[in-house]
Amino acid sequence: MEDSFMIFSSLTGFLAGILHVVSGPDHLAAVAPFAAEKPQHSWQTGLLWGIGHTGGVWVIGILFFLMRELIPVELLSSWSERLVGIVLIAVGLWGLRQAFRHKIHAHAHAHDGDTHVHFHTHENAKRDHSHAAHHHAHAPLGIGVLHGLAGSSHLIGVLPALMLPSRFASIGYVVAYGLGSIVAMSFFSYLIGFLTQRFAVTTQVYNRVLGGFAVLAIGVGLFWITASL
Repeated sequence: MEDSFMIFSSLTGFLAGILHVVSGPDHLAAVAPFAAEKPQHSWQTGLLWGIGHTGGVWVIGILFFLMRELIPVELLSSWSERLVGIVLIAVGLWGLRQAFRHKIHAHAHAHDGDTHVHFHTHENAKRDHSHAAHHHAHAPLGIGVLHGLAGSSHLIGVLPALMLPSRFASIGYVVAYGLGSIVAMSFFSYLIGFLTQRFAVTTQVYNRVLGGFAVLAIGVGLFWITASL
């Protein structure tokens, strides 16, 4: 009986994590520009965001449940929301810069009757590519942490764990909740990369796709800032 309840609570937490990710347009808007810019490794973008998001959720959850009388969690969440808005705008501006400053070349290759598109970029300005790539790789992780710290939807997702009768069931729910968010965002990022490789067969179309996601990120960021005021 306890084993079946443990499985049920874990599945519930997993689904709650998925729903939390897909119901937040700010989540998708933040990851999409990074996924579209490097479609071959797009799933890694979602994975990093999901890990950061899960860590942020657990941190704010521990603060809320263990030290809610000492720490102004609502104030912390409010300022985190504004910071997320600023970060989203920065991501959008970065995406627009990538679309305009990079000369993105698409090459189609046929393998066993299937056509695959591969991209590589040449930037107009001289820069250290390895150094820039290092920072870009860590950006989704940091953004995920901010998303995990912001808002109250993750608290709604984790609160049911307090109502479970056993500690193991509660831990299973929270862990599965984090795994659900990681899987959901990894799949979304992979989908963005897949669609980009399949259909963005020209430089102009590719830049428009990246620019469109960038504008979306800016719009959602402005909404976050105005909504938190």
